[in-house]
Amino acid sequence: MQTKIVATIGPASRSREKLKELAQAGVSIFRLNFSHGSAGDFVDTIRHIREIELELASPITIMQDLSGPKIRLGVLPEASITVTKGMRLLLGPSALRSGELPFLPFDHDVILESLVEGDRLVLADGGLQFVVTERRGERLAVLEAQNSGIVTSRKGLALPGKDMRLPALTDKDRRDLREGLALGVDAVAISFVQSARDVLEARAIIAEAGRHVPVVVKLERQGAVDRLDEILAATDIVMVARGDLGVECPLPQLPGIQKSIIRACNRASKPVIVATQMLLSMVSSPAPTRAETTDVANAVLDGADCVMLSEETAMGNFPVETVRYMQQIATEAEKMLTGQRQIAEPEGTRGIPQFLAYSACLLAEKAHAAAIVSHSISGASARQISARRPRQRIYAMTPDAETLKALNFVWGVTPVQVLAPENEPSHVNRAENFIEQEPAFAKGDSVVVTAGEPKKGQQPRGTNMIKIYVK
Repeated sequence: MQTKIVATIGPASRSREKLKELAQAGVSIFRLNFSHGSAGDFVDTIRHIREIELELASPITIMQDLSGPKIRLGVLPEASITVTKGMRLLLGPSALRSGELPFLPFDHDVILESLVEGDRLVLADGGLQFVVTERRGERLAVLEAQNSGIVTSRKGLALPGKDMRLPALTDKDRRDLREGLALGVDAVAISFVQSARDVLEARAIIAEAGRHVPVVVKLERQGAVDRLDEILAATDIVMVARGDLGVECPLPQLPGIQKSIIRACNRASKPVIVATQMLLSMVSSPAPTRAETTDVANAVLDGADCVMLSEETAMGNFPVETVRYMQQIATEAEKMLTGQRQIAEPEGTRGIPQFLAYSACLLAEKAHAAAIVSHSISGASARQISARRPRQRIYAMTPDAETLKALNFVWGVTPVQVLAPENEPSHVNRAENFIEQEPAFAKGDSVVVTAGEPKKGQQPRGTNMIKIYVK
């Protein structure tokens, strides 16, 4: 399978036995959701994953997912409020509670002060919708219900279409990130990103810890979609987080938004994850629905590098079976993808790395090569090759341990760790030695090799060579 699977760890999957089964079923990346815990809660899980990684002799990536500034109501004085269409309610800080109207406690002053008449508010992941009809001072707003439902304490709140410049990292996130890095996570996902500044703050904390792990931006707000180019230039990986994004954006537009995000990531050679409710019925059913099967396949056909499971593996009754189904669906979609897709020439404005990757894929196609082997310190060459979606599997060789784990996010790439340069300075020799020793290649197989081969005494400056090697 070329597409990578991300699985969220939870009560249904945190045991060592279940983690091993999931890895054997096809999981490349395990997601630790810090919305439901702190670093101390994941110590045993991380230890188990590292043991399984050694046992299976295959790199496994651990992604820390920070909770971010989730906007929620406060605690209601009553158990719940039954809301009917047209009903008026008062939104504001708990200290200003009034008995005139049903009261929704909300202590985010920055948001309260920004509300204007006509703003739309959505509660409970889109289940309840309100419109601001009146302002009462700087910190109170009268809402009118647009439909019926029940409000309970701590419900999430969204303001579709409203640009709220809240920092993506809370104090808890900063603490969790530092502690997660100390535990050895391989990637960090940041929630509710709105601008490149959010990415840069996370990078600064990562650098302070002496680490160099990839940042995954979760696109959950319309403002982030509107600034996609800016964010894409700053981040390493993008996640299409369809849960909150589906609340922020009109649902009929969500498929088109997903496709445009994937296209932008493919053009930029940045891995993209599609997440949320991909096989949700398998939380309680041993088989997915027809619609879910089609959804996963279409994500692969559109160009997703990774597909992600959340509740399905965290709390579902069939976590391993779900991964197996996802693996089978993705494999079938990949057959269509490689059977129909032509290797596209990069746009004329693209640089030399993109054209080198295109040339390697074209050469592999014409030579009927068994694989493409890319030697890269940073992994950039392998990402460029992957973005062209060649038929051949890509073996990405790197001496850098953090790059090795980051390459697990990249479509079609098998990460291979090689010895440090002191043992064999020539990148080409390392690649050829790997081909000779790799049992997946038969005698006489042609393999396309890309590498950065510096002049004697020079430091490597990126890929500058493509060749065909016959085993």
